[in-house]
Amino acid sequence: MAQPTRLGGNALLALILGLPILAGLAGTILPAFGYLPALGGFRVTLAHFAELAGQPHILRSVLTGLAAGLLTTVAATAVVGTFVAGFAGTPTFARIQHLVSPLLAVPHAAAAFALAFLVAPSGFLLRLISPEVTGFTRPPDWLLPNDPFALTMIAGLIAKEVPFLFLVTLAALPQLAVTRASRLAAALGYGRVAGFAVCLWPALYRQIRLSVFAVLVYSVSVVDVAMILGPKLPPTLPVRVTQWAGDDDLGARFLASAGAFLQLGVVVAAMAIWIALERIGKAVLARLTFSGRRFARDGAVRAAGALAMTTCTVTIFAGLSLLSIWSVAGLWPFPDALPGSLTPNTWMRILPQLWAPLGTTVALALSASSLALVFTILLLYRNGIASSRKNAGGYRLLYLPLLVPEISFIFGLQVLMLSAGLTPGFASVLAVHFVFVLPYVVLSLSAPWREVDPRFEKIAAGFGKPALEILFAVRLPLLFRACLTALAVGFAVSISLYLPTLLIGSGRLTTITTEAVALSSGGDRRVIGIYALVQGLLPFLAFLVASLGPQLLFRNRRAMRT
Repeated sequence: MAQPTRLGGNALLALILGLPILAGLAGTILPAFGYLPALGGFRVTLAHFAELAGQPHILRSVLTGLAAGLLTTVAATAVVGTFVAGFAGTPTFARIQHLVSPLLAVPHAAAAFALAFLVAPSGFLLRLISPEVTGFTRPPDWLLPNDPFALTMIAGLIAKEVPFLFLVTLAALPQLAVTRASRLAAALGYGRVAGFAVCLWPALYRQIRLSVFAVLVYSVSVVDVAMILGPKLPPTLPVRVTQWAGDDDLGARFLASAGAFLQLGVVVAAMAIWIALERIGKAVLARLTFSGRRFARDGAVRAAGALAMTTCTVTIFAGLSLLSIWSVAGLWPFPDALPGSLTPNTWMRILPQLWAPLGTTVALALSASSLALVFTILLLYRNGIASSRKNAGGYRLLYLPLLVPEISFIFGLQVLMLSAGLTPGFASVLAVHFVFVLPYVVLSLSAPWREVDPRFEKIAAGFGKPALEILFAVRLPLLFRACLTALAVGFAVSISLYLPTLLIGSGRLTTITTEAVALSSGGDRRVIGIYALVQGLLPFLAFLVASLGPQLLFRNRRAMRT
């Protein structure tokens, strides 16, 4: 009887996650080939692709995004792999783990602003060494951020994706015999990194492969980080598609659809290249394994991994601190390292404008994460998707929204909504947020759900309690902290969503994220600092509540506070 229930649960999950994506892709592909009756498109044509090919520097836009995504994924995977290989099970590993974990809550846009405030020509890093080292008494005319080679964008993406892959790796490590394999490799004369690569990396990579693909897809098709840190002339293809989608000329929707379809092809190409790189890496690793070389002296490699991990962590924390300073800075001329005075004037001026987008942001995030949590509890209760090994199909379904580029189906959903005469608003944006939040909430709650001791429920059943009462009176109280953590994860994901809010809301629904990215094209750094700081603090507040809630509610039950 268990198998039909599981299949039914997977079918429901496929419906909730797959239907919007398929509908969105249809809403992108049909207009790309000229079919959009609402705008007079009744026949199939390739004219819009020809128009796309004639856009200035379109090839450069495509290649820049593709290269940035591949380099980001290679670098982030290499940093995490090298650090874990060199330090797993050491005190250094534990210290870095505690530093990196909070960074997962930082939205991509806030992290991008943090990096921009550090590396800009008038940024903090150059202020620290000017004029004594550089001789600059005014900001140099450097194209940072927004350099034409997207180096700043790649650095920002690496700094943000490293914590994500690191935490995914932490979740996968307990499934491997790390200590035993490390001792065996050391006994055979291997260095820590080489021994880990030979004995553990193939199995570990299989566990995190879907997450690596999610990083690749996001990095190739990112919009908000590209608008803040990426090149401007020309911008990457996803940014250009977003601009065409917002054009006052409705005819530009056909061009935007062609661009979104092209972006889907770019992502497929990126995946194909990555699979080729996987095969090359597998062949290289096999050759090194059978070569007999032990690489016992790997101190430099381990140090490089630790330095890269620490740099990513310190960069984001330093940038966020700088955002808070800019939000209260008075006069701060270059090259002064610190402002001459601190004042709350900017806060007092911006607060009246801040309340509306802040309220919308919190309402969307709370609603989407709460709905996702309720659905997750029902799904786990009915379907038992908690174990990825027992239900691989359901586990892979969770990654579906992460493996399709946002711009390729969100734009299509917008086209379908407008064609159907639906009014953009809170409900439509909430529905799309739910699609993105649900996978993270399920992944966050599934492991704790699986680890609950079943004897508690058996005892309750022995007293004749019905199944629903056991769920609410036994299992959910035991999972209270895990539920709050999953809720905080969903809240953080919703806070960070830029493109779904912008396109599905058609600009009518403003959030902290959409306002912050809109300010990136220019304006007062103090105002940008306030919006980016608020955006970064909201997820931290959610995780703080998740951490303190059990402490307050279960003061007399020590085991339930952990």
